[in-house]
Amino acid sequence: MTAANEFLNIVGLINEAKKIFVVGHIMPDGDDISSVLSLGMGLQKLDKEVSMAIDWKIPSYFSELEEVNLIKTYEDINNFEADLLIIVDASSPDRIGRFSEHLNRLKSIVIDHHATNLYFGNYNWVDPTFGAAAQMILRLNKALGVKYDEKLAHVNLMGIETDTGFFRYSNADERVFRDAAELISYGARPDKIAKMILENKRLEQFQLLSRMIEKLKIECDGLLAYSYLSQEDYETYNCTEEDSGGFVSEIRSIKNVEVAIFISEFEKGEIHVSFRSKDWFDVSKIAVSIGGGGHPRAAGATLKGDIEEVVNEVVKITKAALEDELK
Repeated sequence: MTAANEFLNIVGLINEAKKIFVVGHIMPDGDDISSVLSLGMGLQKLDKEVSMAIDWKIPSYFSELEEVNLIKTYEDINNFEADLLIIVDASSPDRIGRFSEHLNRLKSIVIDHHATNLYFGNYNWVDPTFGAAAQMILRLNKALGVKYDEKLAHVNLMGIETDTGFFRYSNADERVFRDAAELISYGARPDKIAKMILENKRLEQFQLLSRMIEKLKIECDGLLAYSYLSQEDYETYNCTEEDSGGFVSEIRSIKNVEVAIFISEFEKGEIHVSFRSKDWFDVSKIAVSIGGGGHPRAAGATLKGDIEEVVNEVVKITKAALEDELK
């Protein structure tokens, strides 16, 4: 079935449904939060009964956006009965946490822009050509007849702004700027979004960043840079993993580095690996090989084990892949 036909089927299913459950992925980022809210708020404008949920704590700096309070936890909402489950910005069932248990009992739609998507819904609109899932939600809302106001436009823009690195990444194409301009015309404020996310740091975050820099290593003639933080590091500076959310991008910003890796242990033995690349190396292939997924320039995985062993293994795999690419 073509993507156009799948899109039309999804529009039809949503039009027929009265109670809709919108779910995002664990370890939510700006695009995920934006997509859950933009779709949920849009459906409420159509008089649908909607519940929005993410099985993870929302990073505190998003609390300045009052609409974030609409997103419920697993404990709050697990018994919600729905005609339809819509999953946004998630490439595999494990990415939606405990809500994956509903895949067997509810008709499901997956809306995602990750090339590594497993097409795990009954209906799947997956298009990696979009810079952000929030762009797909904009099109879906418009197809459904949702009328945009300032609040909905602002929430929707947040996903586009954050997943393009505030329009710095290679996925910030002409379509991204057209979509952003449209949302700004409805009243969205890109400056407020940037201030909320980029200029909202605690002193402890800078101390944690300093610790990460102490552990930083450069390999492969400067093409690979990586660092990590253990659970003890987070505890020392009274930080959580949300405080290191932008660290992998700081590593990538080093001159001549093509691949950046940041590895964090937010609970003992539970480790998150973040990959970024600048121009030509496809980090999603490495992420998939260790059980994760993502985009060519941004990917990740969650692993179990000893953090130093994980660091050594991930770096070993990445170095081998880089060397093969350079042959």
